[in-house]
Amino acid sequence: MIQNAFTKAKYGGRLSFTRRLPLCTSLSSRSALRPVRNAVFNLHLPPTTRPLSQGRFQTTGLTSLDYEFDTIYALSTAPGRAAIAIIRISGLGWWDIYQALCPGQAPPKPRKATLRDLYDPSDSSNILDSALVLHFPAPKTVTGEDILELHIHGGHATVKAVLAAIAQSPSAHTIRYAEAGEFTRRAFQNDRLDLGQVEALSDALSAETEQQRRAAIRGNSGKLGRIYEEWRQLLLAARGELEALIDFSEDQHFDESPAELMRNVTRQIGPIVEAIRRHRAGSRCGELLKRGIRISLLGPPNAGKSSLLNVIVDREASIVSEEAGTTRDVVEVSVDIGGYLCVFADTAGLRSSEMIGGVEQEGIRRAKAKARDSDLIIVLASVEQSDSSNSSVYQLASGPSGLSTFCDLQSLKLAAEAEQEIVVINKCDSTRDLGDLIVCTQSRLNDLFPGNSPPIVAISCRDADSSGGGIRNLVDVLQTTFGTMTSVVADDLDLLGVSERQSQLLSSCTNHLESFKDEALQGDECDIVIAAEHLRAAATCLARITGRGEAGDVEEVLGVVFEKFCVGK
Repeated sequence: MIQNAFTKAKYGGRLSFTRRLPLCTSLSSRSALRPVRNAVFNLHLPPTTRPLSQGRFQTTGLTSLDYEFDTIYALSTAPGRAAIAIIRISGLGWWDIYQALCPGQAPPKPRKATLRDLYDPSDSSNILDSALVLHFPAPKTVTGEDILELHIHGGHATVKAVLAAIAQSPSAHTIRYAEAGEFTRRAFQNDRLDLGQVEALSDALSAETEQQRRAAIRGNSGKLGRIYEEWRQLLLAARGELEALIDFSEDQHFDESPAELMRNVTRQIGPIVEAIRRHRAGSRCGELLKRGIRISLLGPPNAGKSSLLNVIVDREASIVSEEAGTTRDVVEVSVDIGGYLCVFADTAGLRSSEMIGGVEQEGIRRAKAKARDSDLIIVLASVEQSDSSNSSVYQLASGPSGLSTFCDLQSLKLAAEAEQEIVVINKCDSTRDLGDLIVCTQSRLNDLFPGNSPPIVAISCRDADSSGGGIRNLVDVLQTTFGTMTSVVADDLDLLGVSERQSQLLSSCTNHLESFKDEALQGDECDIVIAAEHLRAAATCLARITGRGEAGDVEEVLGVVFEKFCVGK
């Protein structure tokens, strides 16, 4: 088991921190360099008396020579004119900044909003603004460091003047404007957040719908990170048993044979494999909420696909014409329906005819490709006069008034392959036999979709503005379908916070554990060394999810995660 320790020695104002590394650690590996970089540094300045609190990487009266330990500041509210703007400062230099901006004024009490006049450091007679000032002592802050917040008036000139004044403080050489996501990165480095919580925070900042917000909050609890760390510790313990057998089998007597030990370890990791599968299933629902549910509108030309899209998004997003084949390319529009982010795709009408040109054929190809990549397919059928001469459509049902419901078989086949499908009958205002047509259509769909017949919704895009045209009913059916697609049991609601990156790592972890189980099945012929390596790789995958632990080199994923943040967060 790896032991870490910090030793401190003070010589003439110099304070040094060193970290004792295991002899087996390779200093050329990135997993070793990261803790060395974070823990081994020298700070050179005589200590001075100032009201600083101790954080994980803070030392009273000292200035960091390392870029990572500079004091950072940024505008944390949205740029532009507003009533209030908040400037956040994090690091050892907060006190120098406060003294420069508020000369001769007592420091604010911790976590108490205090009214202070802010002055220009280069001209003590020039008042920049009257502000509420708050100081949050380390380590119980958002970054784990001392935090100073300036709540100033939100005018552009005021914000610009205060930001310029901060850069003029006496410690300007160690004070700089923060990079994108740097406050959150410091929270991660100081153990205020794990990597999963960082991703959940990013999702919360970018959430546009209610369901996205709920999924992000689920991932921000830290519960998933604790579960993954518990699994990682179990895998490391199992790996330790195998490596003990490898290293000492010739010198020590073991009560278990290698085959028995492998069977015991397999029983220990069995529940982990099953739990990972459940987590991956939950991540699928979470991803639908985060990236949006992809919905394709399919059907023959002039069935009303473009009209329906325009009604749903409440604007003319797609061209509507009586001429067949006007939609050639895929038209995608995002819309919030009941808190769910939906991405609707209006596609070219599907038909087969010798009269179709090359452009329309390409549109049909793209429509089919989009349908295969969709989470939900809405098939548009329409009520038309019976016309047996139209070979591109399929008559689903006929009524006594000479009207029938028509669709195309290609759309129905693609819908049968989809995860979810809905059949929408448009132009229902043109018949009085709607009830009979729906019954006959449902019966035909039961034959085409045995055991899984899609729901039928009757609408009239033409009557949408006057009487609603059944659109409200369609929206209700959509919301019910969305709930089915994203539902998880009450005990697994936190799984909605599993990100795609985490799901991929869980998949890799499962593969390594399955490989371990395959090796264990070899009995006395199993290779203990290879089996132990599979456990190490599985533990590494879990370490990369949370960003913690000696088993994982997570440095390369940090930039990808933090670059999604704005400056000031």
